[in-house]
Amino acid sequence: MKKLLFAAFAVLAFGAVNAQGFKGGVHVGLPMGDAGDAYSFNTGVDVSYTWEVADNFSAGVTTGYTMFFGKSFDTGFGTIDFPTSGFLPIAGTASYKVADNIFLGADLGYVLGVSNASGGDIYFQPKVGYAAEKFDAFVGFKGLGDIQAITLGASFKF
Repeated sequence: MKKLLFAAFAVLAFGAVNAQGFKGGVHVGLPMGDAGDAYSFNTGVDVSYTWEVADNFSAGVTTGYTMFFGKSFDTGFGTIDFPTSGFLPIAGTASYKVADNIFLGADLGYVLGVSNASGGDIYFQPKVGYAAEKFDAFVGFKGLGDIQAITLGASFKF
């Protein structure tokens, strides 16, 4: 696992030096389904490096850090506190421009629980967005195993 993490960060560091398809961004989200019972809010940071594979199609790697903020419930017999949990996704990413500034994209990979979460699970995030010259903005559906969220994000192109 350490080799996988090292390889992901090495590719991203190489991308930052070449500054061709490097993006850094932030996201916010609302937990859905069962995750909405335990978590109130999602936020995090993202970094990615992509290469243009064909006209209007790019692919690459992405990682970051995402946090889900836990809720507290009063059951009448005591309080149940769900802890804030942090995750590190390591994934491939791809996007296709369907119009001049509109794209469809997806991230697919693995997520590691790093803060009040253990183990790992599948990670996916289909998204649709707006691509400007210096930034992208998107709406997506993030899945980290049993935890899902509707997300809104922006990334800045370097």
